[in-house]
Amino acid sequence: MRRVVVTGVGMITSLGTGTEKSWENIKAGKCGIKEITAFNTEDSAVKIAGEVIDFEPTQFGIEKKEIKKLARNTQFAIAATKMALEDSNLTIDDENAERVGVVVSSGIGGIEVFEEQHQNMMEKGVKRISPFTIPAMISNMASGNIGIYFGAKGPNKAVVTACAAGTHSIGEAFEMIKMGRADVMITGGTEACITKFAINAFANMKALSTRNDEPQTASRPFSVDRDGFVMGEGAGILILEDLESAKKRGAKIYAEVVGYGETCDAYHITSPAEGGEGAARAFTMAMKEGNIKPEEVGYINAHGTSTPANDKNETAAIKTAFGDVAYNINISSTKGATGHGLGAAGGIEAVILALSINEGVVPPTINLKDIDPELDLNYTPNNLIRREIEVGMSSSLGFGGHNAVIAMRKYR
Repeated sequence: MRRVVVTGVGMITSLGTGTEKSWENIKAGKCGIKEITAFNTEDSAVKIAGEVIDFEPTQFGIEKKEIKKLARNTQFAIAATKMALEDSNLTIDDENAERVGVVVSSGIGGIEVFEEQHQNMMEKGVKRISPFTIPAMISNMASGNIGIYFGAKGPNKAVVTACAAGTHSIGEAFEMIKMGRADVMITGGTEACITKFAINAFANMKALSTRNDEPQTASRPFSVDRDGFVMGEGAGILILEDLESAKKRGAKIYAEVVGYGETCDAYHITSPAEGGEGAARAFTMAMKEGNIKPEEVGYINAHGTSTPANDKNETAAIKTAFGDVAYNINISSTKGATGHGLGAAGGIEAVILALSINEGVVPPTINLKDIDPELDLNYTPNNLIRREIEVGMSSSLGFGGHNAVIAMRKYR
């Protein structure tokens, strides 16, 4: 089996467009959650989100005439891919195009396109539906357009598993290279769901925080008074590469991807299984594939949504998978800083994981003042710590009972 390494990363979050900008703000414990500007929230119960406010698609090779043909999540994906390819110093040309693939996913896709065009139909009639509607809104178009924009002709698909989609994508891309189906994979997640319909749909199911008067501290994973997640948007893209290919071209290596776990709770459409048993099995599966001893794991970037059910059950899952060793692991949720990017979350958090291993730092869980007394692990509250990370893991848990975990090891 071939070894797989991370040679490039690209990230867009509510903390800034660009990997360095987002990463430095995450390490500094800053928060990108503010009052929503994307739509009028006057009649909305939730008025806060982690919007990307500094994104200009034309800066990333997207022509103005093309913008209306591309959903916002696809624009994010193209831009973050451009960042990651430049970071990797990878050129896609006739010699390697068929060996470069794409697995980039979105949980919902171009929801704003659907909303806009449905409104057009209701107000102006069916003939006013844009012919670009379907190819803009469907969830696979981020992956498809990356192939088109950058000439990647290898395997290309999207994995749609709600909030686990980004992590599933990275795991699938890892396996493709490991099995020899591609030499390079562009992978991760992207999402743009800060729309009136999406926000209010999540709000009506009581999934979102309603702390509208304190947006900077509304998302508070593992806190005793957490009351729901805060929607975010953005993209996280990684360049995964066969180790021999990376060494041959002298690429820098952030970390080595070594394990992937994927399971189903088979329990409930939105609630995690009691005790996090499905997530625990995903952690164990990733460790088994990566030949990882529990005591080697120094950091887990948790799904950590700031909902009562998730944080309790994910904590239980970590305890089940790691036993007493769980208390020695630094855990953090970066969603308090970025918001929850749904299908983008796993991509963004995998970028964070690779950067954490490379730099030897654990980013903080911000807004963690009063830890839930039922949750007794080390959640790295409020401040970054420096720690040599031999193995790090990232977990993503999606509606439908989907669990995905990836494991990365420090490259040696």
